[in-house]
Amino acid sequence: MFNMFDMMGKVKDLQARVAEAKARLAQTTHTAEAGAGLVKVTVTGAKLVQKITIDQTIIKPEDAELLADLIVAATNKALNEIDVIAKAEIKKSTEGIIPNIPGLDLFNGLM
Repeated sequence: MFNMFDMMGKVKDLQARVAEAKARLAQTTHTAEAGAGLVKVTVTGAKLVQKITIDQTIIKPEDAELLADLIVAATNKALNEIDVIAKAEIKKSTEGIIPNIPGLDLFNGLM
C-alpha cells in the first residue's frame, strides 16, 4: 500500500542528498583543452569559468580569431564534461532513492 509519509521522507532525503552533491560539485573543477593544448579552460561544477590558460606561442594579433575560437571550443568542452561529471555525482548521491527508469532524466535542469 502507498504510504504518503514514507514518500515525503524519501523526497526530503533526496533533497538533502542533492544539496550535498551540489556543494561537493561547487568545489570540483575540470580542465579541458583545445588546439592540442594551446588553450586550456578550467570550470567549476557550478559551471563557472575559473581559469583560462593560453600558450604564449599563439598570442599574435594575426591569430586573434583563431585564439577566440580555441577559447570558445575549450570552454564549451569543459562545460559539457563538467555537466557529465555533475550528473554522475547527483546520480551516485541519490542511488537507492530514485528508481532507475530508462529514458527518464530526473536530473535534467538540476545543475
